[in-house]
Amino acid sequence: MKYDVAVIGGGVVGALISRELSKYDVKTAVLERFNDVAMGTTKANSAIVHGGFDAVSGTMKAKLNVEGTAIMPQLCKELNVPYRNNGSLVVAFSEKEMEHVHLLYERGIKNGVPELEIIDSKKLHELEPNISDEAVGALYSKSAGIVCPYELTIAAADNACENGVEFIRNCLVKAISFNGSEFVLDTSKGDITATYVINAAGTHSDEVARMIGDDSIKIVARKGEYYLLDKSFGHLVDRTVFQCPNEMGKGVLVTPTVDGNLLIGPSATDEDNKDDVDTTPEGLEFILSKALKSVPSVNVRGAITSFAGVRAHPVTDDFIIGYSDKNDRFINVAGIESPGLSAAPAIAKYVANLFAEKASPKKKADFNGSRPAPVRFRNMSKEEREKLIAKDKRYGRIICRCETVTEGEILDAIHSPVGARDVDGVKRRTRAGMGRCQGGFCGSKVVEILSRELGVPMNEITKFGGESKIIFDRTK
Repeated sequence: MKYDVAVIGGGVVGALISRELSKYDVKTAVLERFNDVAMGTTKANSAIVHGGFDAVSGTMKAKLNVEGTAIMPQLCKELNVPYRNNGSLVVAFSEKEMEHVHLLYERGIKNGVPELEIIDSKKLHELEPNISDEAVGALYSKSAGIVCPYELTIAAADNACENGVEFIRNCLVKAISFNGSEFVLDTSKGDITATYVINAAGTHSDEVARMIGDDSIKIVARKGEYYLLDKSFGHLVDRTVFQCPNEMGKGVLVTPTVDGNLLIGPSATDEDNKDDVDTTPEGLEFILSKALKSVPSVNVRGAITSFAGVRAHPVTDDFIIGYSDKNDRFINVAGIESPGLSAAPAIAKYVANLFAEKASPKKKADFNGSRPAPVRFRNMSKEEREKLIAKDKRYGRIICRCETVTEGEILDAIHSPVGARDVDGVKRRTRAGMGRCQGGFCGSKVVEILSRELGVPMNEITKFGGESKIIFDRTK
């Protein structure tokens, strides 16, 4: 398997980089160690498109956050991904915290963040009546928004694939050598050669860099835990509500999601195990206590799930993007923690430009940056539904009652360019299993459909790849 460019990592950054590279006449592959894209930090983060006032002025974080947030609405429109410009609030609970709010305002102005405003308690409670009466004011960032990070990644991967990028899953990179003209990557799928390598391996990006002798990167795995509440709580706040940040991150937030749920979190603990995504009683208790400080009416009796994600915290506290000093054909894209999602569109363009400046690739004349809108039966009118079912009756069979997902939508998810191969892959693409019952009704039906469409026995279908099998054997 020979490529011009190998991108290691299929998270939101790797997927968007591959989409930018698909604008050029180069053979590109994305090597993803899991069974699907968006399986690392991307699938378990706060889903916030930050305004850009938090990052220290002059850093890559600050520059690319503001640029990425500006790009995001149009990108989501091109890829038919839900995006909502709901704005954000950094709430202060004392005059001392208001001093920090003023500092963030000044930093935001320096960073070029548009539509920033410091508001008093009266206006704050007019905007968000459910915020604690103890709040004395806030920084209001009108340019901030929310997006679904894994849906954005899947859409970008599908679009990149349609433009010629190959996605190789379950492809763990074990070693990298360079023979003078190209890299040879020893992977779980065999040797892969590439003229250029882009290291977008998330929490493992420092390990990948060391494979070429580059030990300049040090990544700390920082775990964050979350509660997700059902849609009956999605009305509690309209904007994303932060508290004043600290040295461990932006703090615990309370935010609506683009799908109408309420999300609270994250905690922040540094872990030795970079793949530790277990929740803990202590972590969940911590985020609940902090969320209640902001919005006292939050009630985790409405929680439908809890989860954790691990983000790649660089010891330099800034994104690490550029050609490695050890090899000028190896680009590191490391330490992409918050505001990594916000910055991802700008990071992708920045990296593609780095590559183009050195490799001088020819631009394609037939690049198509649009992704067709997926069918969302739950959002259709009665007339639209009837018309769709008349064309394909499988859209008339409801599989997931909580989220109103049809068999036709699940088939679309499986047979899309970078299609679902497991139950969670279907869930991320369609929301089947994301409702109140968390797959209790639809899970077995999804397994049955995957088995039929992929042509494999039901006892080989997994929840999220690897050994996460759902059915082990038939009962006698």
